[in-house]
Amino acid sequence: MESLAEFDRIVSAHGTLAHHRVQAVDLTGRTDALLAADTTGAVFLGCPMDPGAAARVRAAGALVFPPIPGLPFDPYRGHLYSPGELYASLDEGYEATPDALAYDWFQQTKADGDVFASMLRAIHDDAVSDALDELVAGARVVGVMGGHAMARGTAPYAGAARLGRELARAGLTVATGGGPGAMEAANLGAYAAPFDDGMLDDALMVLAKVASFTPSVTDWARSAFEVRERWPRGGASIGIPTWFYGHEPPNAFAAHTAKYFANAVREDGLLARSNAGVVFLPGAAGTLQEIFDNATPNYYESRGEPTPMVLVDREHWTRTLPAWPLLSSLAEGRAMESRIALVDRIEEAPEALKRAGG
Repeated sequence: MESLAEFDRIVSAHGTLAHHRVQAVDLTGRTDALLAADTTGAVFLGCPMDPGAAARVRAAGALVFPPIPGLPFDPYRGHLYSPGELYASLDEGYEATPDALAYDWFQQTKADGDVFASMLRAIHDDAVSDALDELVAGARVVGVMGGHAMARGTAPYAGAARLGRELARAGLTVATGGGPGAMEAANLGAYAAPFDDGMLDDALMVLAKVASFTPSVTDWARSAFEVRERWPRGGASIGIPTWFYGHEPPNAFAAHTAKYFANAVREDGLLARSNAGVVFLPGAAGTLQEIFDNATPNYYESRGEPTPMVLVDREHWTRTLPAWPLLSSLAEGRAMESRIALVDRIEEAPEALKRAGG
């Protein structure tokens, strides 16, 4: 159970909570129900409740993981983050937002080596993975990977945004690493998908006034929220960032943000859920890592049939960072060979993705 409405519905229908799991639901107003219901084998994860009710359900055989005071995040959360949640208090500057405060907590506890803090991070990340799985169940997810350095106001940024828009209009769920640069552009494109084509052109002009998240994350984020306010109710997409890279703030165009503390869990989760394939835009070490993180299960078919991989920009992936020759050699003679493609221009990516999908 992840909401009060669900809690009330189950109690009303069955009169018992035995062996149920209740996750991050405020039960302070449900003391009578907790005292009356059978809670044998139930588990309550981060659910505020009256102390007397908590004592009673424990005595009746329930396991209660209490809320942890003083944290800038909820380790038991039942849902993904929204841009408004991560950027709450942005009017006071980025440093006051829950996103920045969570990163500060991470840095402090990581340095302390506190085993309790590492346990909380693990619980949080597992809860985020659970919420992400619920969100993408039955969806055709396409990953768009690329570097954070791609600046607003540039032709590559506009191209990545148009790519995200085309993929979303084709009925795919766009998922990115959730940060700035190419990632923001693809999420922006998905956000723009329901509007006419002129909306994206206008939004790009607004964003170009603050080209980068440096030197001011505050100004960068505010310009994104300006776009959201001018064109509300945009299309939904997913961002999967990490506090491990604290210098990369999450972008505000992903409707659903699965933010992790552990980058390895985040990377694998992003690629594993991209069941409709991945488009790799030019990037540096992080994008290069993602190419071969994706190639490995395709090579061994450990996740089943290989999924499409499309690398964009021949010069970049054959000369600047020659990942393509290695990838194509690795794929030779295997099922994944027909599922990889290299294209010169970003406009070619959607068609290449379709062909590689078989």
